[in-house]
Amino acid sequence: MISPLALAADSPAASARESIDKGVAFLRKAQQTDGSWQTSPRDPPGISALVLRALVQDPGTGTKSEAVLKGYKQLLSNQKPDGGIYADMLANYNTAIAISSLAAANNPEFKDEIDKAVKFLKGVQVKGDDSNPSVGGASYGAMKPGGKPPRADLSNTQMFIEALKDAGLKEDDPAFKDAIKFVSRTQNRSETNDQKWAGEDGGFVYTPADGGSSNAGEYTGPDGKRLLRSYGLMTYAGLKSMIYAGLTKDDPRVKAAWDWITKNWSLDENPGMKFAGPEKATSGMYYYYHTLATALAAYDEPVITDPKGNKHDWRVEFIAKVASLQKPDGSWIGDKAWMENNPVLATTFVVLSLQAVEKDLQEHPAK
Repeated sequence: MISPLALAADSPAASARESIDKGVAFLRKAQQTDGSWQTSPRDPPGISALVLRALVQDPGTGTKSEAVLKGYKQLLSNQKPDGGIYADMLANYNTAIAISSLAAANNPEFKDEIDKAVKFLKGVQVKGDDSNPSVGGASYGAMKPGGKPPRADLSNTQMFIEALKDAGLKEDDPAFKDAIKFVSRTQNRSETNDQKWAGEDGGFVYTPADGGSSNAGEYTGPDGKRLLRSYGLMTYAGLKSMIYAGLTKDDPRVKAAWDWITKNWSLDENPGMKFAGPEKATSGMYYYYHTLATALAAYDEPVITDPKGNKHDWRVEFIAKVASLQKPDGSWIGDKAWMENNPVLATTFVVLSLQAVEKDLQEHPAK
């Protein structure tokens, strides 16, 4: 039996397309009668938005198919008077995902809805002076009148930045400039991060708020300084966010992030997370895969050279890895963390990832 890696190396574009086609077929069958992909009343509309983005980016489905039109109609039924697109929780997260989905449809009829959603999203970006490390970032919810500013995090902020980019905002927009201040404060690079916990490895953590927090944990440096561990998911989120907001490969923050990635390349675990517990190293892998693939495609460098000098065409290895995990029905399924035991969500993460890889291969064929 030929290994997935051998198949991917022989014809990466064809291997990617085969997995995408199977995944799309699964997603189309999973659509609910109301047009959504929400299999439970607790499922947020962002799941449907992710699926719709995957479908409109698929040449075999298109933007005018009945499934897509019905899906967008149902998605927009969640738009609130304030422009947000959400149900009863995760207002920023869901609205950002919905904006990217609507923008991907390239349908002029969605312009008003996108504009209203962008206004909502920009309105909930954390405001204030630089003494608050959350300033410029995005959180799960909006700040309540007279209440304490919410705690921003890099997971929400990467979606926020991507949504504004997809909506067509220019790189000099104040929202991007403010967001970069926040993103820089999540990086372990003390030269450009004024937070006390900032280290020097160039990777990223979850949030600088409330003294800083990393899902990979913390440790004490040789000098007794409290440090936060960088980890893969947030480092790819940070790299992508910086590029989407207009920073270039020459920026020292981007260089530092790339250096961390080359030293910690892995498709078998979310690097850094093992320090928080062995089981966490492989938790939420499909969100990790999606962030990794879209970040590396944005960075635009097909080959990663690890510390031993080994060269990895990350696209070929990625295609092989996810192909080895695909189920016979075309789906992917993960563990309970971050709802990845929902095959619709896990499958959509992978299809979107492979679409980014496929596009990158078209622009830069594997050697």
